[in-house]
Amino acid sequence: MAMGPSSLHPSTVESINTNAKMKLAITALLAGSAAAFAPAQTGRVTTDLAVSELELGAVEPLGVFDPLGWMDSEPEAFERRRAVERKHGRIAMAAVVGTIVHNNHIVFDGYLSPSNNLKFSDVPTGIDGLFTVPTAGLAQIIAFVGFVELAWLPASQYDGDYGVGYFGGDILDPEEKARKLNVELNNGRAAMMGIMGNMVVEKLTGQTMYEQYASNHFNPFADGDGFF
Repeated sequence: MAMGPSSLHPSTVESINTNAKMKLAITALLAGSAAAFAPAQTGRVTTDLAVSELELGAVEPLGVFDPLGWMDSEPEAFERRRAVERKHGRIAMAAVVGTIVHNNHIVFDGYLSPSNNLKFSDVPTGIDGLFTVPTAGLAQIIAFVGFVELAWLPASQYDGDYGVGYFGGDILDPEEKARKLNVELNNGRAAMMGIMGNMVVEKLTGQTMYEQYASNHFNPFADGDGFF
């Protein structure tokens, strides 16, 4: 006999609702990421507005953070360093989303490597998952990244504007454009710290992100019995 919602234990219902909300949130994140990298349908989007790269990223409370004085001693290198920061931030944001998705055991169906009888679901979460991918698979990933870096979204294009726009459209207001570019830089900075911190804590604790949350282990220096 099938059980209705009223016959389930309250904790079971809460767990089901929590899992559903998590999956919905992850779906929304993936949709946003896909929109950010999807090519525009109406040709190249013009984004040449009066937005100063020197002013971007200089937000409170630090303002212009240049402890080594490179902006004064090597001003010609600023454009490249800003481009590297932006690119690494974008990669880190994608990495954080991917880590959250995989740690919630949301994977593709089927085989990652039929010849090795390796399914996507067999790949462990966390850093160790990288070493499960066959050598040929890693070579394909490296080749694809090289294609993106050199041809599709070339790193030599320092402005980082590849005609994608914002969800396929352009931002015509310079103030709004500057605000969103600041958001991208700051989120990228947070993501770089976040993904690096996640990897360090995983090695310190021996637990993946999912395992840490499941065991209520929020402090890498504690025993995992509580928040602290």
